[in-house]
Amino acid sequence: MSIRSMLIAAAFALASLQATHADGVHPINGVDIDLGDVSGVAYYTVERDGFHVVATLAQGKEGTPIRVVSVLAPGQSVAFSTAHQAGALEISRNGDSVLVRKVKSVSN
Repeated sequence: MSIRSMLIAAAFALASLQATHADGVHPINGVDIDLGDVSGVAYYTVERDGFHVVATLAQGKEGTPIRVVSVLAPGQSVAFSTAHQAGALEISRNGDSVLVRKVKSVSN
């Protein structure tokens, strides 16, 4: 089964959950991640302990996919970057809103 097929199946399965949605990016709606040679999809769900951001990434079409899960409280963010890509993709939570943006560098 391809990565895209697995993500679509997971999205349909999660779509049955009744979660409140935030402004901006909505729960379950996938966001493309493009970091040059590494790409994938990220989405989030609203849970009691925070917003669960799930990203599945792979190098090229044949690369082994990895899944990263991060729980965001208000004011927190998660960034994705590679050594060969200038900048990063940041997913942040501001109250009940989730924002996705490109940033120049990842701060420690």
